[in-house]
Amino acid sequence: MILTVTLNTALDLTYGVPELVPHASHRVSEMSERPGGKGLNVARVLSALGHRTVVTGFAGGATGAVLRELLADLSPQEPTDPGTGSPDAPHAPEPGTAPAPTAPAPVTDALVTVAGNTRRTIAVVDRATGDTTQLNEPGPLVTADEWAALLGRYEELLAGADAVALCGSLPPGIHVGAYAELVRSARTAGVPVLLDTSGEPLRRGIAARPDLIKPNADELAQLTGSREPMRATRDARRRGAHGVIASLGPDGMLAVTTDGIWQAAPPARVPGNPTGAGDSAVAGLLSGLVEGLSWPDRLRRAVALSTATVLSPTAGDFDRAAYELLLPRVGIEEHAPAAR
Repeated sequence: MILTVTLNTALDLTYGVPELVPHASHRVSEMSERPGGKGLNVARVLSALGHRTVVTGFAGGATGAVLRELLADLSPQEPTDPGTGSPDAPHAPEPGTAPAPTAPAPVTDALVTVAGNTRRTIAVVDRATGDTTQLNEPGPLVTADEWAALLGRYEELLAGADAVALCGSLPPGIHVGAYAELVRSARTAGVPVLLDTSGEPLRRGIAARPDLIKPNADELAQLTGSREPMRATRDARRRGAHGVIASLGPDGMLAVTTDGIWQAAPPARVPGNPTGAGDSAVAGLLSGLVEGLSWPDRLRRAVALSTATVLSPTAGDFDRAAYELLLPRVGIEEHAPAAR
């Protein structure tokens, strides 16, 4: 089982308009709603890849009720005990080949109920340009008792986890060192942990020595003060993370790990909506980890999923056909380690 933690879950609303014009009224041509927040996006992709996933975090109020209803419909549900481990991971494909189709795996709701109302995020997609305008609410105020309940639930779930992803922003009321606390718990339990956040929560969290962090270029620059990808990624790793996987947008990903340094790039730049592309990359990295794939193959999967998400007509989903075509075409370049 893979555990994802989304402290600031959201009901994601996506509106498509023929053309977004400031100060004008618009007719919405397409609309979708789905359970969101980075960790829930990761879980949706993991489910599609055939990995059983448990999601925890906070949900509350009328919006939280809708989110949980949609989450229940996300994938085929089977009676499961989140603490009993997971079935065999999907069979890993031969390197450089497209994966065999897999049936969606269950996503188990282990969210903690809070009194406040879960936030909404609104993405407005301009169909004329492909650009997206994002509006994100702050989230509910989480009390000390609610945080304590989350910690208890998290400790229980770690007992059955093969890996854990800690994802996204912090809701009001949660202390800035929350992710550092969750990283330390995962490391004590011997569960590989990936941290995907930004700002001060990332700065505090990286000091707790997560196995992986996955910043984008802006988050990496904010953390290290450098916009040169190799320098910034190496600097981030020196701050405590065992491995740093930097998302470079259309240029792919750069990985600096204890096993080596690799850069992975899609075969071409693609137009589309990048919402959720980084979350799909996290799903690729985690699924590759639990399947025992090599670093180059984990990166191929992460980049192919991320690019296929940009190509999907629905924000946060990935285009399965595009993913299967892209996977063997992702380029991998190995870099020599820095001189000591």
